[in-house]
Amino acid sequence: MESRIGGGASLRRVQSAAVGQDGTTWRSRRSGEDAPATITRRGLSAMLLAVAITAAVPVKPAAAEAVAPAFRVVDFEWVDPTRSRTIPARLHWPANIAPGARVPLIVFSHGMGGSRRGYSYLGKYWAARGVASLHVQHAGSDSSLWVGNPLTVVDRLQRAAHESEALARVWDLRFALDRVLLGGVGPYGAQIDRRRIVAAGHSYGANTALLAVGARVMREGQWVEARDPRFAAAIVISAPPFYGETDLASVLGKITVPTLHVTATNDVIQIPGYYSPAADRLAVFDAMAAPRKLLAVFEGGSHSIFTDRSFTGGPALNPKVKAATADLTLAFLDMAFDGNGSALTRWNATWQPILASAPGTVLSPVSTARSRRVVQGSTIGLPATP
Repeated sequence: MESRIGGGASLRRVQSAAVGQDGTTWRSRRSGEDAPATITRRGLSAMLLAVAITAAVPVKPAAAEAVAPAFRVVDFEWVDPTRSRTIPARLHWPANIAPGARVPLIVFSHGMGGSRRGYSYLGKYWAARGVASLHVQHAGSDSSLWVGNPLTVVDRLQRAAHESEALARVWDLRFALDRVLLGGVGPYGAQIDRRRIVAAGHSYGANTALLAVGARVMREGQWVEARDPRFAAAIVISAPPFYGETDLASVLGKITVPTLHVTATNDVIQIPGYYSPAADRLAVFDAMAAPRKLLAVFEGGSHSIFTDRSFTGGPALNPKVKAATADLTLAFLDMAFDGNGSALTRWNATWQPILASAPGTVLSPVSTARSRRVVQGSTIGLPATP
């Protein structure tokens, strides 16, 4: 990876505001702390994406320390005029970038009911190590779902999981990436490494990331797709199946970029009207035709252990899975972009105690283990642990 910056404790928030050349209001803070925030059914459309409740819980601000910050946080309040759709976003940007260096960028899509403030542990970790991340908020399926009459929340969730919203989320990623790369919101576009732009997401956001790198469905004799060729890899955390699609191999068969899949043996989605076992996460991985794919399965955990929530999946395991996931993503990027598997080898050795199945150390097809494990009541073959 280029221009990684080690260490870096967060500093107190520095309030400032400016207006970009495109009229976008943006705010900068000297840390990754979170600012206060001002079911599906089988009858849904065939492309309906499975959903999960992944509302983010803000992380308490860290105490100020007399050291240079490793990154800064910038919030954007964008509006896509062609769709009359608001697109808030949060950029975690590395500090102290060497002159002439280029910064990899991860564009992250939240799960159902989340926001740009979520998954901050990933944004902070990446930015402190020289990798920027742009966390995009999807207005049709964000934290506003939890506001209003609780008796109608199921209807709101169903609308948020509709096919039209699934596609709108991908256009959100494209619009946000355009804004950062084209300039007008700061110096970031000129410093981003265009060869190392990654789509990433959790749960519903994982499906969004897959659509962005080439997932597609057939409608009325034509393929419907929203691939953005600027994405060179994908990080897929707890991906639900493309609900209603019986042929996942066709849906995912055109994805050619390297993909990292992360899940847990208790990664179960269970909400009113919908149940998705942990085996569904593995089905998505198995359906990927591209040979450059990796799978990591943590022992235990939960579906929301990958969010900012502190105790889900167990208070002892939760911080370990977060740390391991953040570490794994950068080891994957080393492998995908540089062909360097040393970080992945170290990762396997370090985190073996909490793994049900470890990824291989090469981006190639992963053989199925002869032994079979039981994941949430479903007997399924898992890739062999090295």
